[in-house]
Amino acid sequence: MGKGYETHQARVQALQGLGKDLARRAKSKCELTGVSGVPLKAYEVPPVSDGPDIDRTLLVSEACMEVLEHPKRLKGREWQGLAEIVWSEMPAVQVVAWRMLTQLAKNEDWAREVVEEVFLDEAVEAWAKSDLL
Repeated sequence: MGKGYETHQARVQALQGLGKDLARRAKSKCELTGVSGVPLKAYEVPPVSDGPDIDRTLLVSEACMEVLEHPKRLKGREWQGLAEIVWSEMPAVQVVAWRMLTQLAKNEDWAREVVEEVFLDEAVEAWAKSDLL
């Protein structure tokens, strides 16, 4: 096996180690949509640090993970809940919601309005802009 594969596997295991703490924090719901009763996955908010960090990792549904991995598939009013989620007290949630809203704002007036109204802490805004979707 290659060194890259081993490194990836080690990171996956480290992320799995955060699973219980993530589930407890998220109350076993997607931290972006609030949906429960569906499979959830750990999503590291880019840029990622050397090791998994619970404060930079979200628990998201497979539907959210699909959009986060393929941002061009992000479309429509089905994501209007982000207008509330972006005001979360959790910086990682704010960052991802702001990035998704910024992507949606290219084609959606409602998202553009939300992005214009959102105020993020200076450090959170810098993080959000550091690695746009």
